[in-house]
Amino acid sequence: MKLVRGIWKLLVGIKDALVLVAMLIFFALLFLTLSIKPNSAILSSGALVVDLSGTLVEQPAETDTLGLITGKDGFTRETRLRDLERSLQTAATSSGIKAIVLDLDSFMGGEQATIAAAGKAIDAVRAAGKPVFAYATGYSDDGYQIASHASEIWLNPLGGVILTGPGGAQLYYKGLMDKLGITAKIYRVGTFKSAVEPFMRSDQSPEARAANQALANTLWARWQAEVAAARPKAKVTTYVAQPAAAMAAAGGQMSQAALRGGLVDKLGDRNAFNARIAAIAGDAGSGGINDFKAIPLEDWAAAHPEKSSGTPIGVLTVAGDIVDGDAPSGTAGGGTISRLLLEELARKRIKALVVRIDSPGGSVTGAEQIRSAIAQARGLGLPVVVSMGGLAASGGYWIATPAQHIIADPATITGSIGAFGILPTFEGALAKLGLSADGVKTTPLSGEPDVFRGTSPQFDALMQGSIEDIYRRFVAQVAQSRKLPLDRVEEIAEGRVWAGSSARQIGLVDGFGTVDDAIAHAARLARIDPAKARPLYIEKPLSPWKQMFKSLVAPEEEESTAKGDVWAIAAGRPERTLVRALADAQRILTGSTMQVRCLECTRVGAPPRPGDMSAARRLLAWAGR
Repeated sequence: MKLVRGIWKLLVGIKDALVLVAMLIFFALLFLTLSIKPNSAILSSGALVVDLSGTLVEQPAETDTLGLITGKDGFTRETRLRDLERSLQTAATSSGIKAIVLDLDSFMGGEQATIAAAGKAIDAVRAAGKPVFAYATGYSDDGYQIASHASEIWLNPLGGVILTGPGGAQLYYKGLMDKLGITAKIYRVGTFKSAVEPFMRSDQSPEARAANQALANTLWARWQAEVAAARPKAKVTTYVAQPAAAMAAAGGQMSQAALRGGLVDKLGDRNAFNARIAAIAGDAGSGGINDFKAIPLEDWAAAHPEKSSGTPIGVLTVAGDIVDGDAPSGTAGGGTISRLLLEELARKRIKALVVRIDSPGGSVTGAEQIRSAIAQARGLGLPVVVSMGGLAASGGYWIATPAQHIIADPATITGSIGAFGILPTFEGALAKLGLSADGVKTTPLSGEPDVFRGTSPQFDALMQGSIEDIYRRFVAQVAQSRKLPLDRVEEIAEGRVWAGSSARQIGLVDGFGTVDDAIAHAARLARIDPAKARPLYIEKPLSPWKQMFKSLVAPEEEESTAKGDVWAIAAGRPERTLVRALADAQRILTGSTMQVRCLECTRVGAPPRPGDMSAARRLLAWAGR
């Protein structure tokens, strides 16, 4: 009988494997069939619909296919900034595009500098004479920042505008760790290196509070300046300072308060908004009421790919947490990025290099691997220009040090020149369970790091010494790169975070501009006419299989994206903050022991990235062992 049961299990296993293979072949053929779409499928005229459901990012994260299928990973739709910029640029000169529609009903946000770059692209469309219409049921800071660049802002009468500005609470884990008996051994350099404070304190240190308040004030001032320039008639200052009074004056209607304050132009539901667009872009002719001729952003971007002619200027994107080894898009794997760059350098095609950075840092060794590859480009005589996105701090700044010129946005978060190490030990947790540990040694470092009994003074001394050595290297690299005295760099370092506008004043940044400005500057350094240059993006293409599963599975997830009112947007902030905080804690505790990372750079309420939910779950599972 055992033999029969074994044979039966084998046959069932073969059957399941054949079914899986058949399903994969079926989905592959289906994907290929759906992918082969002629350009003629795109309407010759109509409104370009920019549906920003989800988040606006520098580089979309590669979704975990297995997690997506099993439901263990939520799907967050991400729009790549450069696709949006290119699409708006081509739409501005197209006679077929009659208007631009910004659908912000499910916009979850993005980094302030990233949204500012999108705003500049919208301004260029308006300068070309194209009307831009924005619609949402509710606007928060991020949504309103991009909507302020529209020619006409619509708001659902049942919605409203809530502007809160940067700031808010972050989680501190010291009390929980004490209850669990977990000790966080901290090794750090820098008065302002507050990334580890949640593991050693129950609140902010005075130094961290002062630095964080200064950063928040600078970012808020920049936000207000951008919105005021884009929409002068909006009485933002009064509206933010006295929201309850504004609402009371409007008879208790938040939408009316926004209209009276000049924050929006029209109140109306989707039907009224669609009718307005149909009057400009034309009726869809599908028999539906108020349907207009709509050209989705994805279709337009696919029909207008990257420029393929001209002298190539390499653009290397470093986005997401820096980790050791290989990593998918959206995470900066030191091995992956350095290998991509070195392979491109071996081809001898590019005449200059632009490094686009949008990273809070991470692994020291991963950051150094990327920096070393960029230094190789300099060694070959290629001009190197860094273009900072929304975030280029700590390890993100480390990899910028080989550059001849650094361009950022005034709202870029950068600096955080410091280093730290963190190692959890469990002697207290074992004691709570009635457990203990003992053993023998042959050297002072036998069994170290001893997470069961606590680390030894000798190990602690080595770790602290290594962190101090990394910090000295970091400071020296910055001093050499920026041509600043060492003592001056030490003054502005110590882990302090700076906004781009402040970073330029203290010499960490050379100028302001977009990635296109960085490409043009790199071309001039290479003695190439910027008009004859083209970007050649050095990146790993998304796997066709992953594209297939993402396109097949993701739409169902996207439909579940909440199109809530302004209160739903506000209510989601604590949940997003919790997920991001737990995910960051998991990466700190289980990542590289020595890191150059800026956790304080993450905005409170910022939308989680793909993978954050899994990281948060792993931390909870780890803590619950």
